[in-house]
Amino acid sequence: MEVEDCNIMARWELRTSTREDHDRVDAVFDRFDLADKADYAAFLRAHAAALLPVERALDAADAEAVLADWPERRRAYRLVQDLADLGERVAPAGTAPIELDSPEAVLGALYVVEGSRLGGAMLAKRVPADLPRRYLAASDPARWRALVALIDETLVTTTQRDEALRAARAVFSLFEHGAAAQAKAPVL
Repeated sequence: MEVEDCNIMARWELRTSTREDHDRVDAVFDRFDLADKADYAAFLRAHAAALLPVERALDAADAEAVLADWPERRRAYRLVQDLADLGERVAPAGTAPIELDSPEAVLGALYVVEGSRLGGAMLAKRVPADLPRRYLAASDPARWRALVALIDETLVTTTQRDEALRAARAVFSLFEHGAAAQAKAPVL
């Protein structure tokens, strides 16, 4: 395999190329007041609408073969526990709405899922102490650093980066649509 462009690290290319996707997701999630129990529950339902099927797709794509500690990184169970504590039931994830058909696609999906974990740590501070925060508080910066190092090491060709970007955008879209449905707002 010939390396086409090592001048720009893959992580920065993903970050730059998904900036608009990320901004749209942030804009729709910013509509939730995390200090309000009902809004917080809606926020978690929105995350569940995306995260549960994405984790299912990652499992189906054998993400553990790409990232050995994938099983320890799963967070859907924390999200389901938090929703249960709020009196919410979550329907099991059906067929994954995205197909992760390559290691590059797995890395693109993981980039978004693990990036949301970092953002969750900041958001957890806005949630009152009497509300469950297992899902948002599950931050691990060392795992993020390990993931982006793997992304830089693995995604060395334009084709590989394009495949990761396609998957990352698909995952951002799931989060955006999940949030819009819960906020009862149109997707931008």
